[in-house]
Amino acid sequence: MDSSSDDETAMIIGAATSALAAGYAVLEAYRTPIVIPRPPHINRDQARENYMDSILYGSSSYCIDQIRMDQDTFFRLLNTLTVRGLLHPTIHMSLREQLLMFLQIVGYNLRFRTVGGYLYRSTETISRYFSIVLDAILKLYPELVHLPNQSTPPEILGNQRYYPWFADCIGAIDGTHILAAVPLEIQGKFRGRKGIPTQNVLAAISFDLKFSYVLAGWEGSAHDSRVLEDALSRPGGLQVPKDKYYLVDAGYGIRNGFIPPYIGVRYHLKEYDGNPPQNEKELFNLRHSSLRTTIERGFGILKKRFRVIDNDPFWDFKTQVDVVLACCILHNHIMGITPNDRFIQEVIQDQQSQTTIVLHEQESQTQQGQTQCQSQQGLTQSQTQSDRKAENREWARKRDAIAHAMYVDYLRRRQNR
Repeated sequence: MDSSSDDETAMIIGAATSALAAGYAVLEAYRTPIVIPRPPHINRDQARENYMDSILYGSSSYCIDQIRMDQDTFFRLLNTLTVRGLLHPTIHMSLREQLLMFLQIVGYNLRFRTVGGYLYRSTETISRYFSIVLDAILKLYPELVHLPNQSTPPEILGNQRYYPWFADCIGAIDGTHILAAVPLEIQGKFRGRKGIPTQNVLAAISFDLKFSYVLAGWEGSAHDSRVLEDALSRPGGLQVPKDKYYLVDAGYGIRNGFIPPYIGVRYHLKEYDGNPPQNEKELFNLRHSSLRTTIERGFGILKKRFRVIDNDPFWDFKTQVDVVLACCILHNHIMGITPNDRFIQEVIQDQQSQTTIVLHEQESQTQQGQTQCQSQQGLTQSQTQSDRKAENREWARKRDAIAHAMYVDYLRRRQNR
């Protein structure tokens, strides 16, 4: 055998040896267990307390970011729930943790699993205590959401544009549509004008931007006037003191205790913008719309502060209704302590950027709303439809008298400039 054959044989043997060595190394690597470093020990109780302390004893702005209210407002609410015996600490969760986790959920529409991660709690624990806090807050409704008194609101009393013309006005009423998650077989009833399932929530808001009445849970397809009739017919429901009234939009129609704007007349928001009112109806609509921004501000603040109101819900429908009521209760609590926080300022600035609104409701829609109101069973046996029509005409005359007197005063003031 020559030398070249020996060299080739040696090369083959060397290559085979290298391949076997590489394969053996791979097998050894798979056999050798991979050591994963153990995570550092976390004291969950201490971490939880530190997390809550950072919110409740940090800066006011950070606290508002996290739980939608400042520290003073939080602890006052906590004290109210405790003193009333509505919320109790347990061996598993403190009072402040129960309330804090609830506020984070409704403030940001967070899932239970997410909040559980922040607080080192199971999803089941967060869900259970969420229901406990929700029930406790709902019991504050009679204390925090109540009808206004019969005195003239200071927001009207101190403004010559409104006083004495709206001296008997105690607030504004309107409905808002909030996203609803309901079973497929009943979604048709909940689809409103936008074609998505919603619940129609009716609310009365006073001029200090507090809710004075809330009725949640109606299907999105229900006409506003039908919801109003239900609110008036319920025991302990919406009440209008004698000779007082709420401002409403044209869809409700004029009736005892409810005054809408004039139909077919521009609905201005600014009185002096190069185009002053030309008649008493325009002036009435202008000032009517200016006062009715109260309801828009109220809903706007509610949705900006509590993101759960304006996002897809993930609870059963009863809980969805209760959450809306709870947010209105929390809103009133906050307004009673800090009535000028950043959420309110943001909504007011957004509204001030708008200049004009044109009345969109047509006369046929208003007549439809009046007919639906009159067809409801909420009418008492002693009141016939003719009585209702006569009453409506009386309130129409009252609106005309207000508009006329207001316009006479308006012309006089312009002449005296």
